[in-house]
Amino acid sequence: MRINIKQKPFHKCGSGDDIQRELCAWYQSPLGQRLAQAEKYVLDDVLPTLFGYHLIQIGQYCDMALIQSSKVSHCSVMHTTHQAHIASVTDSRLSGLPHALPIASDSVDVVILNHVLEFSLYPHHVLREVERVLVPEGHVVIMMFNPWSLWSINRLLLRWRHSPPWCGQFISATRSKDWLALLGFDVTVSRGYFYRPALQQISLMDRLGWFETLGQRLWPILGGAYTLVAKKKVETLTPIRPSWASRRRRVVSAGGLVESMESWRKKAS
Repeated sequence: MRINIKQKPFHKCGSGDDIQRELCAWYQSPLGQRLAQAEKYVLDDVLPTLFGYHLIQIGQYCDMALIQSSKVSHCSVMHTTHQAHIASVTDSRLSGLPHALPIASDSVDVVILNHVLEFSLYPHHVLREVERVLVPEGHVVIMMFNPWSLWSINRLLLRWRHSPPWCGQFISATRSKDWLALLGFDVTVSRGYFYRPALQQISLMDRLGWFETLGQRLWPILGGAYTLVAKKKVETLTPIRPSWASRRRRVVSAGGLVESMESWRKKAS
């Protein structure tokens, strides 16, 4: 696949290696660890409903096993650049670039994008690659930071430091759904999570635990992050047969043509 390397950067972070290294370090912080726990809770609820033979998780920033609850026969984690130093929970050592997946077309049943799009220079290409490798009726699970949440305060204050995750291009759920619709996906699950402010103080985070229950009830779209599950649609081609009326007209026309030729022959003889 040809990628236009001169296009305008989608985010304001540094190079790919720096992003992965700093994001992995951020996931070791108290806030990052709490987010990883919330993401595992969401995946434990979603993954058992998805079936197939092959599952690929693209992006791994913590050593927590996020896909153990999956019912899929073979699960792998595809590391991107610096992530390869993280111990994988599977026996796979697959590595590559999200916008140019080293995977055959129509071969994967479930793809998990773990905070990949907001730190990719080519988010549209990433989604196109996901659509390519998924089997018909396959699913993609997207985990993204939400631009419309209490986390936006930290993003506005810390984005100038060009450090993940705050330097990433947070994409709204509505925009993500539009992109998926253009590629022929049906969104089946849309779920926000982590409604507490982005704080590093563990004790204060524990006191604000009631934000989770209240947020899910009153403002479900304002979580610090969200998950989308989308199914790859397959358009079936239905052959269009001519109606009986049109077929009768064709027969009549053909008979009329033959009758006219016979009359012409008689006149000629």
